[in-house]
Amino acid sequence: MFTLQIEHGIKDFAMWRGAYDADPLGRTASGVVAERVSRPVDDKHYVVLDLDFATAAEAQDFLDRLRAQVWSTPSASPALAGGPRTRIVEQAFRA
Repeated sequence: MFTLQIEHGIKDFAMWRGAYDADPLGRTASGVVAERVSRPVDDKHYVVLDLDFATAAEAQDFLDRLRAQVWSTPSASPALAGGPRTRIVEQAFRA
């Protein structure tokens, strides 16, 4: 299992949630098999996402598409405050 981890500041959670729910890249069709959205308890203007994929290639492709089609245009991502931090991790074991 490979997880695309995304962290970024947001201006407004409701606005961000609306954009996330609109799913412009089609998460399921792109290979996302599970997803988790978290918010730090001390910062309501920040989100942390974990998107799980079967392969690293699917995770990388989705990240590349996010960068090119969503994050590169402020009108496509109006709720973001600053640039995201991302990484792709591989599950080492399940406890």
